[in-house]
Amino acid sequence: MPDPRYAPIAFFAYNRPEHTRRTLASLAANPGAADSALYAFSDGPRTADAVTAVAEVRALLRGLQGFSSVEVIERERNYGLAGSIVDGVGRLCASHGRVIVVEDDLLLSPHFLRYMNDGLARYESEPRVASIHGYTYPVDTLLPETFFMRGADCWGWATWARAWAVFEPDAGELLRQLEARKLGADFDFGGAAGNLSMLRNFIAGRNNSWAIRWHASAYLRDMLTLYPGRSLVRNIGHDGSGTHSGAVDAFDAGLTEQPVIVAPIEVAESPAARAAFGRYFRSLRVGLAQRVLRRLRRILGVAPKTA
Repeated sequence: MPDPRYAPIAFFAYNRPEHTRRTLASLAANPGAADSALYAFSDGPRTADAVTAVAEVRALLRGLQGFSSVEVIERERNYGLAGSIVDGVGRLCASHGRVIVVEDDLLLSPHFLRYMNDGLARYESEPRVASIHGYTYPVDTLLPETFFMRGADCWGWATWARAWAVFEPDAGELLRQLEARKLGADFDFGGAAGNLSMLRNFIAGRNNSWAIRWHASAYLRDMLTLYPGRSLVRNIGHDGSGTHSGAVDAFDAGLTEQPVIVAPIEVAESPAARAAFGRYFRSLRVGLAQRVLRRLRRILGVAPKTA
């Protein structure tokens, strides 16, 4: 039987058996995994080329051990990541009131589940808190043990039914509200984060992001997400294998070897963390511009400038 102190885990997988295996191994290595119920949502193949890999993932999930119970939900059709997550998170919030969400390309610290469940317990009745997040960007300064940021996030997270109820699937309505309330610049870290363009691209059909809509939904309600000062999640999907990601290592924050303690803190956004996030996002923009310039020089046969 699952231990009621441990929230159910929603695990979302598609067609990457090796990533799935590594993620589940890191999750099962967490103290508390054996007391947690796991619900594995396996999306159906989008193309004929994906059939074999999806079957491999499902075979792995059917033989999964290390949790108090495992239920595999095999989609008969391809929901897409956004559809699968919105449906799965909504389903477990309705049945259990809370959920921990893990995708198939996240390596997890052995302290991940403790932090998630501690955060869920501490802020369950705090209406301003939208979620608990396990990943932290590799910023240029030391962060507090835990801190709050406005909005929500997507790499290893947890929430409650009361918070998920604010999720607005209509991206056009979210953009309208952001613009009407003149919140666009703040929402986008002055253009550094690319959040507005992601929202507009969803409206134009150029992406299928559930995460930008979750972030905007929480942001517009002035809700907050708890972050760890040291990352408990490492994304291994930026190797070109994912549907929505390319080969990028700028997000690699490593994994903390120490537990993150969820002690009482003020329920307010951290100015220091916000400033650090802004500098990080701006550095990504500068780095991208430099990579594009180097690529153009290679294409054009122009030697790089030297000091």
